[in-house]
Amino acid sequence: MAKISPTSIKYSIVADFSSDGPFQKPDVIGALFGQTEGLLGADMELRELQKEGKIGRIEVDLNTTGGKTTGEITIPSALDKTETTIIAASLETIDKIGPTDAKIVIRDISDVRGGKRDYIMERAKALLAGINGAGMDSTEMETELRESTRAAKAVEYGPEGLAAGPNIDDEKELIVCEGRADVVNMLKHGIKNVIGMQGTRFPKTIATLSETKEITLFVDGDRGGNLIAQNVYDNAKVVYIAQAPDGKEVEELAGKELLQCLRKKVPAKVFLSKSAGSSRPNSRRFSENKPAFESSNEEIVRREINDDDISKMRELVSDIKGKNVLVLNENLEVVKNVSSFRLNTVDPKDAFVLMVSTATGPVIAASEKLQSKAVAAQNFAKTFETTTQLVSL
Repeated sequence: MAKISPTSIKYSIVADFSSDGPFQKPDVIGALFGQTEGLLGADMELRELQKEGKIGRIEVDLNTTGGKTTGEITIPSALDKTETTIIAASLETIDKIGPTDAKIVIRDISDVRGGKRDYIMERAKALLAGINGAGMDSTEMETELRESTRAAKAVEYGPEGLAAGPNIDDEKELIVCEGRADVVNMLKHGIKNVIGMQGTRFPKTIATLSETKEITLFVDGDRGGNLIAQNVYDNAKVVYIAQAPDGKEVEELAGKELLQCLRKKVPAKVFLSKSAGSSRPNSRRFSENKPAFESSNEEIVRREINDDDISKMRELVSDIKGKNVLVLNENLEVVKNVSSFRLNTVDPKDAFVLMVSTATGPVIAASEKLQSKAVAAQNFAKTFETTTQLVSL
């Protein structure tokens, strides 16, 4: 009897059977061969097909419980799709296995090659993803190599471990930006005389460098950038200030945009005066939307905000939900969590700090009425002129 090669198997027929009496596996095989003999003609005899290697070894799994027998038949086939389904249908004509009545039902005819094709596709995708640089021409390869080499030259500088370009001690002019991502982007585009701060926190290393080097501050094009510009100017000798376009960050600028922004740098005093001047119309506009309560006639004496206070505020950022405002007392405890439209219900004595996700005109106006020491926010919607201290979280 010829054996079917595992590589030749195309389909697998799976059938379930049940009977009211007990029997053994040979009874099942005998029923398959005996009751289909002569049914489909000589070319489709199961016994002959098995001899020719077109039908594989028939597997039978059965279980007898309480006098009843149930089980599963598996027949591998190297025939085509049509012939395989004819063989499968013929099995359902069998009504006896051994001495007992039985019923056979085809559960599934699966394409064995389909599983192999799925594996091939998944493996091919994995192999394709592992081919780095596929499709790159020589120019793209040179550009990527050059940019990765520049980015790799970022070093840590000073006791704070600030990200910086190589050999900045030898530079007479330095560009100071907000963070490491800005530094990496500038190095990628060939600007090496650069050093980054740690976000909104001012490092003493920058103040020390400003004593001997000409500092150009390069900030993001948002309200946070303006706040950082004022903070750095107050703590170091800043000669020029450059700013990214509105709504953009230094880390996302292309090479040409970086150079254009740096060419448009202005003296620090000019930048800060323009920034303050542009806030006046906005200040008048949002004052018209002030909350419907009068400011307290009694002047409230507030203590100053220190670095520990700012750290505690940042720990409370996760408590801000949507547009709600957290009202903090002088112990930085949350007294109220209210909508910005209900700030008129807040007792001014409790409103040491207002914390909000985005500081808008009405919130700033409310803080002035409540005589709050500060408004702390992750974002500032506009540039305002206000006596309230603005803290960037």
